[in-house]
Amino acid sequence: MKELDPLLHSQLRLAVMSILMNVEEADFVYLREKTESTAGNLSVQLDKLSSAGYISVEKGFVGKKPRTVCRITPHGRNAFEEYVDALKQYINL
Repeated sequence: MKELDPLLHSQLRLAVMSILMNVEEADFVYLREKTESTAGNLSVQLDKLSSAGYISVEKGFVGKKPRTVCRITPHGRNAFEEYVDALKQYINL
């Protein structure tokens, strides 16, 4: 039986990845609202996903306001699909 990816097994990281699987990109505010997380916790989890190469994070400005945009990478998409496949194996026991 496949092991569940510990990086994706975290509730918030799994929520972020699930959102990003269904959109081209999502900004920080959108992710924070959808996951109902704090800005600090979300920031830490995005850094972990980015460090693993699962997402890309682009920081910039819209006018004078900072804007952070996240996108899932091909590596992240593959990791998420493998996680779902492994989870299905556990469910079918």
